[in-house]
Amino acid sequence: MTEVRSNSSPVADLLLTLNRDGTEPLHRQIAASIRDGIRDGRLIRDSALPATRMLAASLDLSRGVVVEAYQQLKAEGYLASKPGGYTVVAAGLAGAAAGTRSAAGTGARAPGMLRPAPGAAPPRIDFRYGRCDPRQFPRAAWLRSVRQVLTAAPAERFGYLSGQGVPELRQALADYLNRVRGTAASPDSIVICNGFAQGIALLFQVLAARGAQRVAVEDPSSAGDLLVPAGLYGITLLPVPVAADGIRAEALNEVNADAVIVTPSHQWPTGAVLGPDRRAELLSWARRTGGLIIEDDYDAEFRYDRAPVGALHGLAPDHVIYAGTASKTLAPGLRLGWLLLPPALAGEVAEAKIDADRGSPVIDQLAFADFLARGEFDRHLRRMRPVYRRRRDALLGALDRHLPSFCPSGISAGFHLITWLPPSLGEEEVTAAGARAGVGVYGVAPYRTLAGPPALLFGYAGLSEQAIGEGIRLLAGAIS
Repeated sequence: MTEVRSNSSPVADLLLTLNRDGTEPLHRQIAASIRDGIRDGRLIRDSALPATRMLAASLDLSRGVVVEAYQQLKAEGYLASKPGGYTVVAAGLAGAAAGTRSAAGTGARAPGMLRPAPGAAPPRIDFRYGRCDPRQFPRAAWLRSVRQVLTAAPAERFGYLSGQGVPELRQALADYLNRVRGTAASPDSIVICNGFAQGIALLFQVLAARGAQRVAVEDPSSAGDLLVPAGLYGITLLPVPVAADGIRAEALNEVNADAVIVTPSHQWPTGAVLGPDRRAELLSWARRTGGLIIEDDYDAEFRYDRAPVGALHGLAPDHVIYAGTASKTLAPGLRLGWLLLPPALAGEVAEAKIDADRGSPVIDQLAFADFLARGEFDRHLRRMRPVYRRRRDALLGALDRHLPSFCPSGISAGFHLITWLPPSLGEEEVTAAGARAGVGVYGVAPYRTLAGPPALLFGYAGLSEQAIGEGIRLLAGAIS
């Protein structure tokens, strides 16, 4: 740990100690320190930050390191650029409110996954989306965690526990999500559930008991997966259109929703990232109306063009419910998910979880806690990112060679991409041609309530690069 020179800037004061000898990149350390300063009120909204060149000089760093940190925080909505080249704080508290707070201290689901028709023969090459490659599950590392749990876990962990989940997993998740996803989680705010499907059902139950009746959803989205729990608790789902930079927050004012479900880091299915202005608008809606934002962070760890965009939760933990699962990162069969909740909701959701099934399996929870704490989860993600990126690149290359009129989008993250079709082709026409050739491709229309241009979804995580190339070649031949 080395000390850096400081001036009178409150930003430089936040960065008095940078671990230059550690494994965490310096730009991430800078971003984390500024993010924390905004959250706890030391940096107030609309205050100007030092120019990147000035801050870099005061820290004895290259300017590029500071620029990268600022850009990350701008993408997450914490900072914003102003005319004249100024960078200002765009989130957190303002004025006296910040001073008061500082003084006081501070899915088991594949989104939209289609189910095969009963009796239908599976395609030879299937571009089904919303799933990881289960063949890559880290069995040896997971077995070590299970053995450790069975050897060392205290006996009381195998009795009836709180509906929130075992404390070891809640602590490990809070540490991981705060470090990697930029959340503002505490162990007491977390409830462990059996994937996103159960998590959203528990939320609907609690929100309906509190009087909520209307929940907005992105359009297109996987809202069809929510119809059963919504109907069970008398909740109406309201579609809100998605633009190129995410959900149109201003449209929420027109539908009078009590809550909204969003996928801000990688919108499903378009792949759009919720832009800084859209983030600010969405948070402003929540603060103004008292509405809740349910953030489905389903595959953000797999981003290929830059560091993953931080979670919305960190900007407003009192207004955002964060939902995550191990279904994309490890395997859906684990049935491990988690909710980060405002304190007022955590107890009620935990009670609903107890009523539902008396809690999730303890050995799996403890094994995942050990897996996280030992760094095995980070190692697995580092191993898998280049694997999935190569498959994505193989798909983009095959589309460029064989179907150049298909326009890919949403390529920067996740396990799928969307291709907008040329005017001469329709979704049903292309999917039918693919089926005749033994290739499974899927249209976006089933996930729309509002009208939109025709498009196809291509999942690539579960296919080899050779199979991807052959599948696109066969599809192109079938269409022609």
